[in-house]
Amino acid sequence: MLNNADIVCFAATKNPEAAKRFYEEVLGLSLIEDSPFALAFDANGTMLRIQKVQEHTPAKHTTLGWKVGDIRSHIDALVRKGVRFERYERMSQDQLGIWESPSGALVAWFLDPDGNGLSLTEWPAQ
Repeated sequence: MLNNADIVCFAATKNPEAAKRFYEEVLGLSLIEDSPFALAFDANGTMLRIQKVQEHTPAKHTTLGWKVGDIRSHIDALVRKGVRFERYERMSQDQLGIWESPSGALVAWFLDPDGNGLSLTEWPAQ
């Protein structure tokens, strides 16, 4: 039934101005709308709505992720813009914060200004 419908992604922010700067200037997403209820961005053809909320407790898991072709170059570019990649105690990560999953996918995590967990993933060539 929904296989032909476009998906919309959601995240939340208590600080819309910081979120707007981060998603637009740091991640490079195009702002579509800044309404009283949400910031809407074009994420490569998918709408990302950052809901403006009074209270927000970030999830303890990844909420948004991007599939990238060269994770190291994306990490380098984001680090130059001030992004800090997360380190997790029980995971074997390299110097850039990249973890190699059992499937061979390379994954690295970072947070937005509200503490929402974001990720980059480079899947192995098939």
